Amino acid sequence: MASSSSLTAMSSLIVPSAASATALLPHSSESSIRLTAPVFPSLATLLRLSNKSVIRRRFPVVAMTSSRGSQATKPADNLYQQALAGKEPLRIMISGAPASGKGTQCELIVAKYGLTHISAGDLLRAEVAAGTDAGNKAQEYMQEGKLVPNEIVVMMVKNALLQAVDQSGGWLLDGYPRSLSQAEALDALGIRPQLFILLDVPDEILVQRSVGRRYDPVTGKIYHLIYAPPETPEIAARLTQRLDDTEEKVKLRLQTHEANVAAVIGSYKDVIKHVDGNRPKAEVFAEIDKLLLELQEGETEEVGATIAARSL
Repeated sequence: MASSSSLTAMSSLIVPSAASATALLPHSSESSIRLTAPVFPSLATLLRLSNKSVIRRRFPVVAMTSSRGSQATKPADNLYQQALAGKEPLRIMISGAPASGKGTQCELIVAKYGLTHISAGDLLRAEVAAGTDAGNKAQEYMQEGKLVPNEIVVMMVKNALLQAVDQSGGWLLDGYPRSLSQAEALDALGIRPQLFILLDVPDEILVQRSVGRRYDPVTGKIYHLIYAPPETPEIAARLTQRLDDTEEKVKLRLQTHEANVAAVIGSYKDVIKHVDGNRPKAEVFAEIDKLLLELQEGETEEVGATIAARSL
């Protein structure tokens, strides 16, 4: 059984199908597998035709190239498990007010589940840093503590999601959508999550978290004067504060967020889960991890039921 996708182990070994990979891979000295979209059919076929334990031990990394040419490298173990179980890649949204802990939880989710992390904020900041027209316009709104208009953001988010879907590794959309119009724009593109995680944190805690944040321009690391202070006086001396992290602008952002969040919740009421974000990050992640595991287990049962029904 051959896959329609091509598979290569790095650039030197061209494998036209998963079936022929069983003969070629044992003679390769490479340490990663390179797959072109669609990834999962090829990966599942390779694992079923090969010694699964050998493949998983020798190839701990999967490098994926989409049909649009974008590339990503992911830890392979989770992809192997999903491919063998017949699961579709996870499509997760995580949202909450500014400083609700979305970024921290995203790092933990990506580390365990290998999803492509997509942050509208990161996309915007990249445009601002590059000095593009869209970035300059966005910066004006960000400095005033206002949401950036949809027309500036939606195409960037759309392209990032399409690349993630094309790579078949699943996606984690961080902090977007934040309004009804943004949710409708994603719906119009046929983009909906399996799970929408909403982090709940009291406003007074959000203000404290935001005003105390500091950015290290040398390493890019985010510190907090109370919760995560800099390690040395040298680092402390070079830290900067975001222009929109003053108390006045934080409160304005919270007001804007609260005015839009009700509409967003309504758009995803069938898949939304509230998570208390006013706890240590390990406790917050434990609850999120449980939700994701339950989602995967539910998909496995659904796949099994479908296969059983077709065999009758």
